[in-house]
Amino acid sequence: MTLKCHNLIMSDLRRSTIYLDPNLRKALRVKAVETEQSMSQLVNAAIRRSLQEDVQDLAVFDARAKEPNLVFETVLKDLKRRGKL
Repeated sequence: MTLKCHNLIMSDLRRSTIYLDPNLRKALRVKAVETEQSMSQLVNAAIRRSLQEDVQDLAVFDARAKEPNLVFETVLKDLKRRGKL
């Protein structure tokens, strides 16, 4: 029997041991029951979201890499001069 999990064959998955805060584990178990997903599915989804945020942050950083560097004190003086601070 082969199970599929988020477009992955169960045999492609690797087992890992993680240590969870008891309250997090309890909340994870409750959410798993409520959403009819396994704890592994929920953890994998959370990790994917976290890593995707990193990818998005890096893309923005790369897109802005050619912008000029600004001296903080100069920006601060300009904001004060224009009444923004």
